[in-house]
Amino acid sequence: MERFGVKSAPSRNRSKTALYVTPQDRVTEFGSELHEDGGKLFCTSCNVVLNHVRKSAINDHLKSKTHTKRKAEFEEQNVRKKQRTLTASLQCNSTAQTEKSNVIQDFVKMCLEANIPLEKADHPSVRAFLSRYVKNGSSIPKSDQLRKAYVPDGYDNENQLINTEDR
Repeated sequence: MERFGVKSAPSRNRSKTALYVTPQDRVTEFGSELHEDGGKLFCTSCNVVLNHVRKSAINDHLKSKTHTKRKAEFEEQNVRKKQRTLTASLQCNSTAQTEKSNVIQDFVKMCLEANIPLEKADHPSVRAFLSRYVKNGSSIPKSDQLRKAYVPDGYDNENQLINTEDR
């Protein structure tokens, strides 16, 4: 048909969706009822994912009985818990995680500087001492994992310090 200059009739199946609307646009449009995380639109009080492309879907949800019921419960609780995506949760680095990492790196550095073999960390009495008297001491892994995961980091850090001191 195209070869003869005849155009086909416009498709009636074309969707009436807003193609260039982002979840953040809907958040600014609807206010505090919604929030965005990881490219998804969430209802703050219901903790459900909404279709951000269709405004009618959002309006229908906001007018629904379940939303009004959950919104009333949400306002009673006065607790603002926002649902997050899994990727955003995994990217979050809490202070406990960074503190644990610092304790392990300091322990490995101490052992290497004092010429203490990392296998000594596997001894039951050392494990008991670390868990009892050292904050986050029970989180120190076994010697094989220390060697694989933390010795290269310490080695790289020391090489960087040596290289900066030489200059």
